[in-house]
Amino acid sequence: MGPAQERSAAGGPKGSGTGRAAVGAAAVMLALALWGRGLALVLAGALVGPVPALRTALALAGDRQAPASSAAAESGPAPAASSQADGAAGIQSYLVELQPDSAMPADAQGVVETAYGQGSGEKYIACAAGTIKNNTSVPSAEVAAEIQNPLPFQIQLNSPEPQVLIMHTHATECYRMSQGLWADPAGGARTTDRASNMCAVGRVMADTLNAAGIHTLHDETLNDYPSYNGSYANSRAVVQQYLAQYPSIKVVVDVHRDAIENAEGARMAPVAEIQGQKAAQVMLICGCDNGSTVSLPNWRQNLRFAAAWESAMEGMYPGLTRPVLFSYRFYNQDLTTGSLLLEVGTHGNNLNEALYAGQLAANALAAALTGTG
Repeated sequence: MGPAQERSAAGGPKGSGTGRAAVGAAAVMLALALWGRGLALVLAGALVGPVPALRTALALAGDRQAPASSAAAESGPAPAASSQADGAAGIQSYLVELQPDSAMPADAQGVVETAYGQGSGEKYIACAAGTIKNNTSVPSAEVAAEIQNPLPFQIQLNSPEPQVLIMHTHATECYRMSQGLWADPAGGARTTDRASNMCAVGRVMADTLNAAGIHTLHDETLNDYPSYNGSYANSRAVVQQYLAQYPSIKVVVDVHRDAIENAEGARMAPVAEIQGQKAAQVMLICGCDNGSTVSLPNWRQNLRFAAAWESAMEGMYPGLTRPVLFSYRFYNQDLTTGSLLLEVGTHGNNLNEALYAGQLAANALAAALTGTG
């Protein structure tokens, strides 16, 4: 499903699940400090709250005693270890072997490539080479004025303290694995395999940012598994734990993929050709406070961030982006003044297109954060 269907705009930070998770995580951290990992695991199993949040508390506590480069266990939530990317050419080391047309099943679902352009008209606000689609009642002139302001935070280059967190509320979202324009219905649109779901895209992004001198953490918690319900409560608790341990984090990017089908039921694959290689088109989503069900006091600061990143992406890689969606969405974007959701392609794109898009988006993010974009 697309963002409007799959992620509800309603709901704020209220709710007993998140509160219990935060208390539970704090208790686990205290248990780790006082008694060690064994008893803390028992406590974690007894506490009520999102399991991903408790696992993350354990992982982060262990990370305090382990070297920063240590990899998390496969079953854990993982602040994942990141190696450095080699720039544009470095994407080749991440690409996977795709299925040939000879593997296409008889009931294969069709895939249609497309390219979404920048919008025009009263709803669209120019943002350098890109645009912002204003789906709120905030006057477009006010939006246009707001995005002229500077970023509300400053990134410290080559800092020993983390500056950016990449994470995934819907980590099990995945892409087609076929080289041709078809998708295997049996493959579904979700997987727990971190090598081929959103964690793979986030890993490329984190590596690229670290290579640019921006200390970035990547969390690989499967917040939507085993239950899709409550995934945003799970991811909220996870992000809160990172922010508590690393108050230096200024940017939190929740990386997803979209899902679009045409009237005939074919998957739509938005692509752009960048430097001779196909990349999935990306879209930023920035929430807005509506005065009632969506409480986002920092929406103006997040909007400035979205505009800066959008401008850098379209300026560096024309055609890479769809217009920024500015709408009454929550998505836990109250947690920092640099919180955004990034849609990388759709379930119609293949994994390699998404990986390449992740690298390009991260290159532009580095430029936006350092003022070089």
